[in-house]
Amino acid sequence: MKQRFTSFLCIGLLCTFLLSLVSCGSNQDHPQSQTQSLRPSDAAVSIHVNQVAFDIDGAKNAVVVTDDDQQLSSVSLVDQNGETIANLDAVASQSFTEWGKGKKHYTVDFSSVQQSGTFKLQATLANGSKTTSPAFNVAKNALFNLTMTDVFKYFVINRNTSERDKAIPIIDTGELINVYGGWNDAGGETGKYLSHLSYSNYFTPQQGSFIAWSIMSAYENAGEQFKQLGLTDKVLEEAFWGTDYLHRILSKDGYFYATVFDRWGMDQNRYITGYKGLEGEYTPNYQAAFREGGAIAIAALARGYRLKKETGFASEFTAEQYLADAETAFAHLKVNNLKYCDDGKENIIDDYTALIAAIELYKSTQKDEYFAYARQRASSLLGRMGDEGYFIADGKVRPYYHAVEAGMPVVALLQYREVETDDVARKNVEAVVEKALRYQLALDKKVANPFNYPRQNFQTFDFEKQTYTSGVLEGFFVPHNNETGYWWQGESARLASLASAATLAKELFAKSDQADLVEFAGELEVFAQSSMDWILGKNPYDLCMLYGFGVKNPAYSESGGAMVKGGISNGITGKMEDPEGRGIDWMAAEDYGNWRWVEQWTPHGSWYLYASSVMVK
Repeated sequence: MKQRFTSFLCIGLLCTFLLSLVSCGSNQDHPQSQTQSLRPSDAAVSIHVNQVAFDIDGAKNAVVVTDDDQQLSSVSLVDQNGETIANLDAVASQSFTEWGKGKKHYTVDFSSVQQSGTFKLQATLANGSKTTSPAFNVAKNALFNLTMTDVFKYFVINRNTSERDKAIPIIDTGELINVYGGWNDAGGETGKYLSHLSYSNYFTPQQGSFIAWSIMSAYENAGEQFKQLGLTDKVLEEAFWGTDYLHRILSKDGYFYATVFDRWGMDQNRYITGYKGLEGEYTPNYQAAFREGGAIAIAALARGYRLKKETGFASEFTAEQYLADAETAFAHLKVNNLKYCDDGKENIIDDYTALIAAIELYKSTQKDEYFAYARQRASSLLGRMGDEGYFIADGKVRPYYHAVEAGMPVVALLQYREVETDDVARKNVEAVVEKALRYQLALDKKVANPFNYPRQNFQTFDFEKQTYTSGVLEGFFVPHNNETGYWWQGESARLASLASAATLAKELFAKSDQADLVEFAGELEVFAQSSMDWILGKNPYDLCMLYGFGVKNPAYSESGGAMVKGGISNGITGKMEDPEGRGIDWMAAEDYGNWRWVEQWTPHGSWYLYASSVMVK
């Protein structure tokens, strides 16, 4: 189903984007400023590799692609002077037809090379022709160390500092609320969301509150590394910028305001409101349910309490205020969550987000009520594991698939395992996590998949008829016919979320005394690295989605808005015209639709930050 913006919406978007460019800086300040009508490489031989960095003792893989009528002779790792460091094996993939017809694909593993430096890969065909990959760095914690300074600059640039937001009306009431602060959601707009797409029920992503939570989690995971980079104060400033905003958007009744929105700049006015659909139709559903960012707001505030106590860092509100907010909101949502769910029913997203909220409250208070609630939510989440090995989202047959946070159920369960004291309960968590991730790896291998892209189960949906139109399907990318009616885009956040889940599980299983689990941990490390590699350039378009890094970044598009160094673009999708998201596409629309690929969106940065922090060794 091919979606179109109305011309009215396009004009509004363009105005917003131009304003955004003034405030954030034009893409001309950065490496790329070109039109990109790209397709996967048609060269006789090409090398696709992470264009930024690998950890010295981590997984390292690349993909070499040749024409069907060409014979690959050799692949080698070379240093900056062109000297050969190692000759490498290239393993031919089975025939890959999803988007690689007429090509041979080879995977190249150079994990055994554990030498610091800057390197390239070189591939030679039997006819003597050669090609060389982009350069990449290899060092201890190289990716984290090379990129974190600019990732945090991106968040700072994306702060919303408009004085106007100190008095924004609630839709249909006229009551003015101070919702100053937080972050603009994306390069192309100034809306602020705890979660958008709430009307779709199964696609709600964690947005504004997740930024704060991920920053604090990253600090806990990699505080020493941040210190070495001189980033400690910057990390704490952003964390408390976020928690201060969450305090302001907590209503006197105990719920969070979900959205500050002006129809992507189309409206002169700006409201605290709910909205739905491509036209941004205002609704009175502005109370954030657990799954609509409310739970992660609670988690961030509870975590902010501990961080402020630990560091004494100055911010507008006190640690005690953060904790009081978290407890007030939790008590309110325990009773009222169903009222705020747009379909009046909870689903898997309520489970894993409320589980994280309860865990954070328990860590901050040691109150038994929060531990008991965490057990309750964990039990519900564990019970959603289907026989096949994937989670069921709705208690019926709909598989859990998510274009933003597919790894979050596993992340939540492993967070819960850290506080659970009962051995049987911990083993149950480990069993479900193992089952989910073994299924993911098996799903990825069911078809030719040389890039090791995380595939997914899904159903297609008729938005107008509100019915599913397929059984459970399998594919690479999120389906375009889904419950939102229009929303699909690149999946950089999804990839980083799965890398996070796999890395946390790897750390668990690597400690096992069972050989099969230790082997499984190694497979998870490769999976996690491959997911990050796709974001960083190991993809058919050789695009590094992390702007300002690598040799080729997404080009500026008016509908995507400002391009900022350290920001991450949405990414590659399935074919635009395909309702199931089959095939592959990049910037395939007229410009007003190219936000689907190029727009820098905060959840990508948040999940990249979190994944990078758990991958620190």
